[in-house]
Amino acid sequence: MAQTDAWTPSSWQAKPAAQDVRYPDVEKHAQVLSKIKTLPPLVTPSEVERLRHQLSLVQKNEAFLLHAGDCAESFDACTHENISAKIGLILSFSLILIWGARLPVVRIGRIAGQYAKPRSSSTEKIGDREVMSFRGDNVNGFNPDDRTPDPERLLSAYFHSTTTLNHIRALLTSGFGSLHHPRDWSLSHVRSPSLRKEFEAISEGLDDALEFTRTIGLDSGRESLSYERGGGRGVLGEVDFYTSHEGLLLDYEEALTRQFPIPGSSASSKSGIPAFYNTSAHFLWVGDRTRQLDGAHVEYFRGIRNPIGIKVGPSMAADELVSLLDVVNPDRESGRVTLITRYGAGKIDIYLASHIRAVQKSLHPVIWVCDPMHGNTLTSSSGLKTRNFGTIISELTSCLRIHAECGSRLGGVSLEFTGELNEEGFSVTECLGGSMELSEEQLGLRYQSFCDPRLNFEQSLDVAFLISNHFKNQRRGLKQAGSDVLYSELGGKRSI
Repeated sequence: MAQTDAWTPSSWQAKPAAQDVRYPDVEKHAQVLSKIKTLPPLVTPSEVERLRHQLSLVQKNEAFLLHAGDCAESFDACTHENISAKIGLILSFSLILIWGARLPVVRIGRIAGQYAKPRSSSTEKIGDREVMSFRGDNVNGFNPDDRTPDPERLLSAYFHSTTTLNHIRALLTSGFGSLHHPRDWSLSHVRSPSLRKEFEAISEGLDDALEFTRTIGLDSGRESLSYERGGGRGVLGEVDFYTSHEGLLLDYEEALTRQFPIPGSSASSKSGIPAFYNTSAHFLWVGDRTRQLDGAHVEYFRGIRNPIGIKVGPSMAADELVSLLDVVNPDRESGRVTLITRYGAGKIDIYLASHIRAVQKSLHPVIWVCDPMHGNTLTSSSGLKTRNFGTIISELTSCLRIHAECGSRLGGVSLEFTGELNEEGFSVTECLGGSMELSEEQLGLRYQSFCDPRLNFEQSLDVAFLISNHFKNQRRGLKQAGSDVLYSELGGKRSI
């Protein structure tokens, strides 16, 4: 059913809000929100429209979406080293995809605002104490003695987001993303000989290609299309990069919702019409715990102009998914909705096909993205949350197979990974397996996440090569043995 009630940035307040945060100091909370409403936007309508256009290309299978970054950012991780490492990993991953698939990659980072986390319980046991659950740095502290929600943390979230976004823009406009030196992004961090060899082969091939374009006189810095249409400012020296986070704290999101005319573009018949943009990020998603049809989050998301993501899990009925699309995209606009599926390797065969067919029957335009992380979390014998690389790949390969069987196509991946290194220059140890064959005994060596376990630098590149090789084989028309997508446990060949 389509929603017909009038929408305002505050109309969500009349609906029940899941994962709500109660602040003891109500007056202080109101003062902080009032202040945030006066602060400058973090992103611009033109950037949002640019992303909408590029996502419409993903929807047409003319590009691939990489959505990646931290499960939850921390204020302490807002450093030059950490931000540079994250962007370097995303650039490395996308280069590997581009090389194999020969498709542009739309890069959306879970960064510059991913400070809040939903929790299955409002409290948790730490030792013999029961305390309020940690909800992310923009709500309360990780220390058990600092669990009272503090509205000042919302201001800190704004300024840490601003600092992070400013540094990302500075990096990408000063040559950090240049294709002339991709080795700087990765090779100094990679210990796996096979990964180094494969990435070096791509770098050498890229060098040859760039030398060829220079020889025949192509201008690598030439602008192609207009800014709003997804054009560039010299794509070899700079790259498009977008930010995202889960739109969990609606009072914060409302405070950063502003009305602007839709920027003029031949791609939009709505040019000049006033629209509401969430200016805290380019892309926001609604989680599996907050997507109730009659809830506050869906009410808020239906009214913003930004492209949005919707997490889809085993608890989502097929008809409910279609009803949700009717609410958030009644005009069926291209590039508006990305469905991020997260079932778990053992459940994807039960649910994904029915979801795909229901959306196909509804004729709703969507982008399908696989999140192989959230449904595959387990607890190690030492009590640490972890994920097994083989299980992550199992869900990803099943996703590719099921889309093919349904006449659909996977448009992207959503991954929790990090390029963070410790003081000795080693990657984190939070997920099992991968080309370095990380064992359960090694998890505690450099377990740095205070939330969900993340793929480290090398495991992330393992995934990148798997996907890249799949699309390279598909592009070359190579057939795969058997009806299933194959996965080799990285003992030698990588194949999907």
